[in-house]
Amino acid sequence: MAVIGGGPGGLYAAALLKRLDPAREITVWERNAPDDTFGFGVVLSDETLGGIEHADPAVYAALEREFVRWDAIEITHRGRRHVSRGHGFAALGRRRLLAILHARCRDLGVDLRFRTEAPYPAWLAETHDLVIAADGVHSPTRETFASAFRPRLTSHRCRYIWLATDLALDAFRFDIAETDEGVVQLHGYPYTRPSAQGPGASTVIVEMREEVWRAGEFTLERCAELFKDTLRGHPLRSNNSAWTTFRTVVNERWSSGNVVLLGDAAHTAHFSIGSGTKLAVEDALALAACLAEQPDLERALAAYEAERRPVVASTQRAARASLEWFEDLALYVGQPPRRFAFNLLTRSRRVTHDNLRLRDAGFTASVEREFGCPPGTPPMFTPLRLRGLTLRNRVVVSPMDMYSATDGVPGDFHLVHLGARALGGAGLVMTEMVCVSPEGRITPGCAGLYDARQAAAWRRITDFVHAQAPGAAIGVQLGHAGRKGSTKVMWEGIDEPLPDGNWPLVAPSPLPYRPESQLPRELTRAQLADIRHQFTAAATRAARAGFDLLELHCAHGYLLSSFLSPLTNHRTDAYGGTLTRRLRFPLEVFDAVRDVWPPQRPMTVRISATDWAPGGTTEAQALEIARAFTVHGADAIDVSTGQVVPDEAPDFGRSYQTPYADRIRNRLAVPVIAVGAISSWDDVNSLLLAGRTDLCALARPHLYDPHWTLHAAAEQGYEGPGVSWPAQYRAGSRPPRTGRTDGPKPRLRLGS
Repeated sequence: MAVIGGGPGGLYAAALLKRLDPAREITVWERNAPDDTFGFGVVLSDETLGGIEHADPAVYAALEREFVRWDAIEITHRGRRHVSRGHGFAALGRRRLLAILHARCRDLGVDLRFRTEAPYPAWLAETHDLVIAADGVHSPTRETFASAFRPRLTSHRCRYIWLATDLALDAFRFDIAETDEGVVQLHGYPYTRPSAQGPGASTVIVEMREEVWRAGEFTLERCAELFKDTLRGHPLRSNNSAWTTFRTVVNERWSSGNVVLLGDAAHTAHFSIGSGTKLAVEDALALAACLAEQPDLERALAAYEAERRPVVASTQRAARASLEWFEDLALYVGQPPRRFAFNLLTRSRRVTHDNLRLRDAGFTASVEREFGCPPGTPPMFTPLRLRGLTLRNRVVVSPMDMYSATDGVPGDFHLVHLGARALGGAGLVMTEMVCVSPEGRITPGCAGLYDARQAAAWRRITDFVHAQAPGAAIGVQLGHAGRKGSTKVMWEGIDEPLPDGNWPLVAPSPLPYRPESQLPRELTRAQLADIRHQFTAAATRAARAGFDLLELHCAHGYLLSSFLSPLTNHRTDAYGGTLTRRLRFPLEVFDAVRDVWPPQRPMTVRISATDWAPGGTTEAQALEIARAFTVHGADAIDVSTGQVVPDEAPDFGRSYQTPYADRIRNRLAVPVIAVGAISSWDDVNSLLLAGRTDLCALARPHLYDPHWTLHAAAEQGYEGPGVSWPAQYRAGSRPPRTGRTDGPKPRLRLGS
């Protein structure tokens, strides 16, 4: 077996494989000297250490003697220091880690070849049974077999440098400096203890946006001066360190024949969650185990990748969220101090409100007080005022198309569907997209507000909500399907054209949604005026029907959305071209609706902040779209993404759309509604308390459990005014017993 690269991952893999089968001939090639290293400290989690202890007690025992352990995170921001405890960390010097692994490999009989370039990977593959490429982020092996591994490397927007100082910090430190050039941040942690031999040492990473770095001279001396309080006047030192940008490495495959990638060669995760060495060591454990468990190499490498890929993908999602948070750090420095600290701690979405409350209840309570939570009130149950409407809590039942109307008239199904969710405790219940004309429907089953029968049916529903679910508000979402209309209902074939009974489609430009979709007609100015009138007529009916809030649907590729996206608007007149022109018709509709909508009732706008497709709406354009609607009087922006073009490639994951809401809220200082795979009340509390959103809209959780909000209150032990159980349901406000439970044990012996 050949191991290319003598970092922790490669060495640990060699040691484990040799320990499991001493007959194996294992050679490690490392081009540097044994004590060469370009980092300083290494952080490992308790979970990873547990795996090491089980797999190789000798290595664990040697590491245990070296570890520095601590449980505090300290955040310094605008002269205020915040401390949160309960976050167990363990670290040691990278040189010591390598020395321990060198010694273990030698004891086991691994052939270590330092200052030696590995032979060409293709030759190794021909002459060895297994080649482990642990040759780092710039892996030559990965490049040699690029056609098989199909790597994607993404560079990011910050510069950083690895440094050290001869001072043992007593916590994981995040310090923020605001300079004339921009925001600079320090990440620091100890890796050796003070002793008779010296004062101990800490890793210090200095990071800033690329444009900040280019605007100034950030020497070691200047960086030490910026963070002199944290460093207590100690200088910073380098070890061939250079300013660089982080690169995220993703590979479609991790093995090809008998060559397998491990550690940074296979994947990287940003240093702000401290996971590079951790991932490499875990890779080594999994690879060794799979080789022992599987009958042949092919199945072993497949099992290794199947086991590790989901873990790595989860870590990379968290690392990307953390990386992007630090890239956008300037957005948050103006936050109240405790909110800023909480936002930083929860940036990767792995640490949450509930998790942090368990770790450090005092710190979390102080953040809640600053947020304005009444005593004993979770953030999600604090009220929010939009214009003349006060929402009793921050939970929104997101618009969900039910495709169950007849001739646009909502029926008993809608009454039960929306009524049940209002009874379930949400602060705001939204209708599905309600269409402003028969031709504006998505499917024959879509609800409308284009005639009196429909308005009367909606009034029945709003009356029920207001009478039977006091405190719940109900909102209507108005929209026009545009080129995405005249299709089957979802469960018969989503976005598939009707086989018969079609109606003509219109759009900004004559572009079908899919090749098999109907070709829409390009709207004329006269037709634009007609559609504008359809929206105002529907809004007038909505007001009379008793809706508390109106949302204009400008997302998901429907008519108004397709004016906004450059992928769907190819017009050359005053309604196409620049973003200002693409905004013109949606803003005309918004203004017309705002004029007829009661002034005390709020209006929101749902937008797609990205099309998830090349050439689509950019981040800067999404901000301009949100700003334009806010200037025209929108009370909140409902920030969704995608569904504009069929060949989109969304980056799915937990809360995956919330960063778009976060940027709009914190760049523009406007209220936002966050949507997209928010599934737990803990997520809702975390997003609100961090200042990333003002409201959270949940769809599928409310399909699974109409009483999701009531149950969230019960699970948190909350019984205040932010939610109330209907009198008829109050007996069910505690979970029922599910079977026999053991009662109290009788005393059967004397003495203790």
